[in-house]
Amino acid sequence: MALEINIDNGGTLTDICIFQNDEVSRAKVVTTPYDLSKCFFDGLKKASAVVYGDENLGRLLEEVDVIRYSTTQGTNALVERKGPRLGLLLSAGSTVPEKMKAEDPEVYEALVGTRVATIDQGALGSEAGELEVVRLINALTAAGANRIIVSLDGASFENDEQRLFKVVLRRYPRHLLGAVPILCGSDLTCDLDPVRRTWTAVINSFLHPAMEKFLYNAENGLRAYRTKQPLLIFRNDGDASRVAKTTAVKTYSSGPRGGMEGMRSYASAYGIDDVVAIDVGGTTTDIGQIKHGKISSRRRGHVEGIEISFPLTDVLSVGAGGSSVFRVAQGAVTVGPDSVGALPGPASFGRGGTEATITDASVLIGLLDPGSYFGGDLHLDVERAKAAVLRNVAEPLGLSLEKGLLTMIEALEKKIAQDVAAFTEISADTVLLAFGGAGPLSACGVAEQLKLKRVAIPKMAAIFSAFGIGSCAVAQHYAAVLRDRSAAGLKAVLADLEAKAARDMFAEGAGVGDYAVTRRLVIAKSGAETVVTITGDGVLPGEVAGADSIEVELSAAKRMTSRGQAKGSIKRGVTAKPDGTRNLLLADGQWHAVPLYKLSSLTHGAHAAGPAIVEDEYFTACVLSGWDFVISDLGDIFLEKR
Repeated sequence: MALEINIDNGGTLTDICIFQNDEVSRAKVVTTPYDLSKCFFDGLKKASAVVYGDENLGRLLEEVDVIRYSTTQGTNALVERKGPRLGLLLSAGSTVPEKMKAEDPEVYEALVGTRVATIDQGALGSEAGELEVVRLINALTAAGANRIIVSLDGASFENDEQRLFKVVLRRYPRHLLGAVPILCGSDLTCDLDPVRRTWTAVINSFLHPAMEKFLYNAENGLRAYRTKQPLLIFRNDGDASRVAKTTAVKTYSSGPRGGMEGMRSYASAYGIDDVVAIDVGGTTTDIGQIKHGKISSRRRGHVEGIEISFPLTDVLSVGAGGSSVFRVAQGAVTVGPDSVGALPGPASFGRGGTEATITDASVLIGLLDPGSYFGGDLHLDVERAKAAVLRNVAEPLGLSLEKGLLTMIEALEKKIAQDVAAFTEISADTVLLAFGGAGPLSACGVAEQLKLKRVAIPKMAAIFSAFGIGSCAVAQHYAAVLRDRSAAGLKAVLADLEAKAARDMFAEGAGVGDYAVTRRLVIAKSGAETVVTITGDGVLPGEVAGADSIEVELSAAKRMTSRGQAKGSIKRGVTAKPDGTRNLLLADGQWHAVPLYKLSSLTHGAHAAGPAIVEDEYFTACVLSGWDFVISDLGDIFLEKR
């Protein structure tokens, strides 16, 4: 039996997707931000109960074939500025600090501040130069830096950085307590843009300690159970690798990328060419788009608007989710960006939270059942939710509880819709794909704001990002500057990169011939970059003429699953029979008894008209008046505006 487990760690909830041959099941646990390894193993324990009927973590970890993991830990650390104090060691006369400040002064101040030193590269290799390196590092550590980034300018920056690093190793041996963690920008990327390269190294160094501590703790915990395979980390490039072969910057926004992978699979299954996704979780809403099967991405990705050296998916994360805080400011309701997270959580969680959230509003208007929420594992306290909404929203606005609740719902839907409209390109043919634990709650309302007429909600909506990472490959990517622009020069660079790939893929458990290799040239000319596939003859293409720079890229990838891509169809059949009714506060300000449908009891083709509620174990879909829903042959929900 093939057994694969995917875990997506969010700020509020941690999702688990379990593949057993062709069957898919799921589970959820509350994120424990004080110790992420706890919710990681809590998730595995819950997965074992799903697989075997009773909790048996030891057996699961003996039998599991693959464990993949993605996390928002890096994203959250950067947003909250929780990380080490960094120091920069740059070339004499470098303008990099000024350019970094101009790009994002707030992030630069929070991560680096005044901890900057410069050195004359020409002095490297001399005794005086070695003493100067020591003096500068001592000055940076005395200023409070506990990690240092070396990022030098000039055509020989790679060699100069390595020369400086060797001085550091001699003067601060790693076995001594006085060793200083040093990262050279050239260790991460050969990008010739010094500002991009330095930002990449800064962000990686900032994220590294927390990611290293948690991921190695998790991996060591797995080793104690003698798992057959190492923990695989899903990265923001859409692939996975072992912890030891993963850089921290590649974990940034890896969870949302999983959602985009699931979105691409979903669009392919139903032949949808234009899909815009809203992934509404507990802390954020992630927005992305796929057209004609292609995930929108940037060759040089953006982290909080900062351009880095690596590609990143175009995903906008906004502070609006199920645990986002609602407040009244200047007579209007504001949504987020701060969140109560899992602890203390929404007021209705009964864990000490007093702020008003959309989770509290949703239980009060009748969308969420207090007894069955979170699969029945988390009872919602209606009275605490009511008190929080009255105190923080309704009373400051001078509104009744009912009008306050509708104001909150409308504010969230408008905020998400405005961000979707600003970030994506929508048309009459666009399908809105809503997932995440809170996405189906707002799907119809957001679609109406955007004037879209079609909405799709996957049956795996509550764990869609965890589901999406299940199709990834184990892969490594490499790049080097092509300085000798000849066939022989290209051959030598490729041989070096292929040797690195063979070594690293062997460490991933793949020998030569077990993985596919792709080779590309990235040709920069007049500020634009062109990517060209390298052909077998090794002849340089004509585009290299007059190029400002040329990078050689090589990727090695091994597929981890043989699961096929299911194809779905949507066709109306029988009229759905409700499983009961629930009192729901609608936009007219009145309470209505609306039909309640359990997704688990709806068959292919079952359809009905709104207003209605479609309830799953881990999510609830609100079907507004004027909308119809139908269940596909794959069990997904499709909604259409009449």
